[in-house]
Amino acid sequence: MYRIFMLILIVFLSGPLPALSADTPLLAQRPALSRTHIVFFYADDLWRVFREGGTAQRLTIGPGVETYPVFSPDGSSIAFTGEYDGNMDVFVMPAEGGEPRRLTWHPSSDVVLGWTPDGKEILFTSRRTAFSRFSELFTVSLEGGLPEKLPLPMGFEGSISPDGKRIAYVPLSRAFRVWKRYRGGLATPIWIANLADSSIEKIPRTDSNDFNPMWIGNKVYFLSDREGPVTLFAYDTNTKKVTRMLENDGLDLKSASAGPGAIVYEQFGSLHLFDLASGKAKPLSVIVTGDMIGVRDKFVNVGNRLSSPGLSPNGIRAVFQARGEIISVPAEKGDYRNITNSPGVMDRYPSWSPDGENIAYFSDESGEYMLHIRDQKGTGKVVRIALDKNPSFYYLPRWSPDNKKIAYVDCHLTLWYVDLDKKKPVRVDKDRFWGGTGDLIPSWSPDSKWLAYAKRLTNYLGAIFLYSLENGKSTQITDGMSDARMPVFDPGGKYLYFTASTDSGASLQPDIHSIFRPVTRTVYLAVLSKIEPSPFAPESDEEKPAEKPKEPADKPDKKAKKKKAAPPAKKPSKDAEVKI
Repeated sequence: MYRIFMLILIVFLSGPLPALSADTPLLAQRPALSRTHIVFFYADDLWRVFREGGTAQRLTIGPGVETYPVFSPDGSSIAFTGEYDGNMDVFVMPAEGGEPRRLTWHPSSDVVLGWTPDGKEILFTSRRTAFSRFSELFTVSLEGGLPEKLPLPMGFEGSISPDGKRIAYVPLSRAFRVWKRYRGGLATPIWIANLADSSIEKIPRTDSNDFNPMWIGNKVYFLSDREGPVTLFAYDTNTKKVTRMLENDGLDLKSASAGPGAIVYEQFGSLHLFDLASGKAKPLSVIVTGDMIGVRDKFVNVGNRLSSPGLSPNGIRAVFQARGEIISVPAEKGDYRNITNSPGVMDRYPSWSPDGENIAYFSDESGEYMLHIRDQKGTGKVVRIALDKNPSFYYLPRWSPDNKKIAYVDCHLTLWYVDLDKKKPVRVDKDRFWGGTGDLIPSWSPDSKWLAYAKRLTNYLGAIFLYSLENGKSTQITDGMSDARMPVFDPGGKYLYFTASTDSGASLQPDIHSIFRPVTRTVYLAVLSKIEPSPFAPESDEEKPAEKPKEPADKPDKKAKKKKAAPPAKKPSKDAEVKI
């Protein structure tokens, strides 16, 4: 079996992607705006497109990441954060493209935020002098030299006022970029600081996440989730009022940048332009063309990327998932086999049938994930089974011992099984929270009539359930006073084994201070039949009274002669004499 782990596999990827059309979401990020152009981050490089949209031109092609672009006030230069020399530093380049020039050299990451109004310095954030986990604001001259720290204790984002005397900044780093509506202590405010005396004015808020400040005239525009989805707001520095500038009933706005007369923003990977005069926004049609080295046909070593292992019934071969392919590997003799050989398709979670003939797995070949079943040699026709009218992600297919059914879990923590003849999924149960798909891993009974699984109760503890395929009902078989998980039927069907913990309660609560408590688990056994005795029935050694000796039975004397019975007496005759 050691060969399985030392094996080097090669997978050929084919089907290069065509140029992305105007209707294809780009996943364009962190756009910046000038009077004539927009520059944005895509595929680890910077791209430039006309302000009205169109075909984008690539500006950078370095081996690292180039991101956080910002146009200079006159639009002639672009400052950005680049990874050309193995570190994230401040670079500047001509707006039409050209050789980037490095301005910072510290080993800490320097992230570009903007320019000073005169266009002579670049504003960036860095932890280079912080004594703990926070960032500070700096400026660096286009002529080079040492950066200069702004007179503020910390700063993560910022935008300098047109007169250069104040700065609207976010003092804290974003707590959670992907969690929606976070309202904890690290929710980010926006403050306005006077650079002469470091006095602070706070933009009104309660507990919202305000970020991405942009100073335009006498207003500070920013993104916020204070009224639901993240959208564009403005704070008037004269009236001290906050106004929502853009209605948003869709997905969050992720980033934005101000330019002459407009603000460009990113929403769901597409770019939009908000006109300051009319207060209206419009989507931009952008097409990306390039050599896209990352999507070219190539050979990839997947020997160290094998996952989702599964053994054949006799352990002769093992099956793995590797970079979207299902691969069968011998234990000792023979070669590996690419069962699916489907470049451009993601095949996941292989499972070998008990009779050893087929392999089941999930595949998005049709555009949505379906259950696929094919011969273990990769030959023959593939059986495809649609799983749900509302497509989802699916995990952990488990064959029934009779090879006729497969149980599986979806990303909504719902347990299903499908009869391979009827090809109609049946919903078994749905978990509540917290444990993830791992707790729902089902175990089939030897007769294929029952499913055992664990599910979270309202007290956060796991309980073991048995589901009958005959009547379609689930029954809880543990009392819910311990955290029970991982049920497994024994081969004879008499017992159900599972693990349980009586000290995991604190670690199950939604309290980050209890996550790392030590937890112990013990294996338990449940007897499934009322008439079946428990193998662990209580036993007790008891003192037994001594047995009394038996009295010996009388033995007849062998020498004694057997006495003959006396003959019956004769009646006396009349003539007989009688002695008295």
